[in-house]
Amino acid sequence: MNILVFFAHPDDETVLTGGTLALLARQGARVHFLCATRGEGGEAGEPPLCSLEELGRLRTGELACAVEQLGGHDLTFLDYVDPRVGEDNQLYPYTQDVDLLTRQVAGHIREVHADVLISHGSNGEYGHPAHVLTYQAARAAVESVDGITPLFYSFSAIFPNHPRPRIANRDDEAHLVLDVSPVLPQKIQAALCHRTQHALFVRGPSKDAGRQLSVPEVVRRLESLHRHLPPCDGKPVDELSLLLKDYEAGKG
Repeated sequence: MNILVFFAHPDDETVLTGGTLALLARQGARVHFLCATRGEGGEAGEPPLCSLEELGRLRTGELACAVEQLGGHDLTFLDYVDPRVGEDNQLYPYTQDVDLLTRQVAGHIREVHADVLISHGSNGEYGHPAHVLTYQAARAAVESVDGITPLFYSFSAIFPNHPRPRIANRDDEAHLVLDVSPVLPQKIQAALCHRTQHALFVRGPSKDAGRQLSVPEVVRRLESLHRHLPPCDGKPVDELSLLLKDYEAGKG
């Protein structure tokens, strides 16, 4: 099985769905990583690990490290430039040309013969415009590809008692909720690859906990998926679902 995961920035793949991707790779799926930007607009660490001009290069290496830890088959960048955060923490999409982005993603679906596309959710998790854009292009790409019909899932779907509802897609009900504890060490190692983002990873959870937390402490063991295409009612039954359920049942 070929899995294509398409995401906006380095670290999205690990924070939002790293355990799921590691499970799929361990079950024998070829997981292809497609990142829209090199994260040039993000944080550079506390204290900074590089200049802002060097950030894209450094985060490229961080993502390559994370993909290796998660068992990825390959990594491709679309080379869009991640905009800097604006005043009052204003966030921006990385392109206005949704049609071109859709064609690029559709081309990659064909190139890797993707059986499944996994991407951001319809709310962009916490409303990030780049995440919303990525979801829109991913969905349009799946709908536009002739001759093949990949399943389209999004990550960080909402479910009761979600451990971090702020980053859950409120309009995407979870069809699969996975305990990724068997591959949690891999997910932690992938998170540790993203050294420039460590301060960002722990900032909110540390504030909530009232104490300083470490990166391994904030890596979540529960992940969730919503299937958008083809639409389904209730729990989906398809090859991806069965592959993950087989793993959880110890059949893999």
